[in-house]
Amino acid sequence: MYKFEHTDYFYGFIAIGIFVLLALFYFAYRSRKIKKLGDKNLVDALIPYSSTRKRIVKIVLYCLAFSSLVLALCNLQTGSKLAEVKREGADLIVCLDVSNSMLAQDLTPNRLERAKYALEKMIDGLEGDRLGLIIFAGEAYVQLPITSDYGAAKLFLSSINTKMVPVQGTNVYAAITKAVESFGKDEGKNKAIILITDGENHEVDAILAAEEAGKSGIMINTIGIGSESGVPIPIIENGVIKGYRKDKAGQTVITKLNSEILKTIAAKGSGVYVQASQSDLGIKAILSKVDELEKSKIDTKMFTDYEDQFQWFLALALCLFVIEFFISERVSEWFKKLNLFENVQAK
Repeated sequence: MYKFEHTDYFYGFIAIGIFVLLALFYFAYRSRKIKKLGDKNLVDALIPYSSTRKRIVKIVLYCLAFSSLVLALCNLQTGSKLAEVKREGADLIVCLDVSNSMLAQDLTPNRLERAKYALEKMIDGLEGDRLGLIIFAGEAYVQLPITSDYGAAKLFLSSINTKMVPVQGTNVYAAITKAVESFGKDEGKNKAIILITDGENHEVDAILAAEEAGKSGIMINTIGIGSESGVPIPIIENGVIKGYRKDKAGQTVITKLNSEILKTIAAKGSGVYVQASQSDLGIKAILSKVDELEKSKIDTKMFTDYEDQFQWFLALALCLFVIEFFISERVSEWFKKLNLFENVQAK
């Protein structure tokens, strides 16, 4: 088992991308300047010891060194002691809608990413509870079985996208049924479902499934995400909006939050309904309701001690920086005599 202690430092990799772009700009600019001086072969003859290859090697080494430094700051930790721990908590299963309508941007940056961000914060605040993840659109799939490994839960959560379920739709019935199956046959009133969707489902089956779950003692809480006025569904390619989805008649598809069905489902499951906003997805209200459940003792194995591994990345970064520092951008006379470069100009 491993985890990173400080994940915020991963933003440091953005600096590497910026540096690479600046390096490419530099080489393009230098090439244009050399062309303006005259014939390329003549200019190369005037600067025979200049090596573009070495400049590239230095840039690569610098990027690798900086990457190692970022990883050192993130501080990779590996589990060193596995122990059986008794905890008191509830079993929670999050059913997250991944249909195309979750790409609507009435919440920033879109409904799905806003929900994932709020769930990540929720996981950070869990203590003793076990968590499972189910994704659904036209069908429902278990993304993560119930576990107390919060690090794994965040990892699986980060990978969720709208392309993971091939069949489109908003099959709330399938999501609730799959969640009930995932709880197993263990008795106890410590089970809760958190359903996050825009609720574009008008099937009675979803309400019947919620009613059956409620009779089994499973609490169902619903979070309506989106606006009731409706917004178009964007078509996104490589992070750029290329247009909006249209129906067979050529009309732009508008996705609207169906709060009524979500309120009914929550009522049948003895839970609460919350409508998400930009500032608050409603997770706190849901967890307050979950706290009313009868908590049970859970025996689970987990790593209780972690060892820091940042020193290995720091040492690697220092070594790479030293190597980069001592590499000259010029081809030495000794290397030139050995003919190690077919073209010492290497432009």
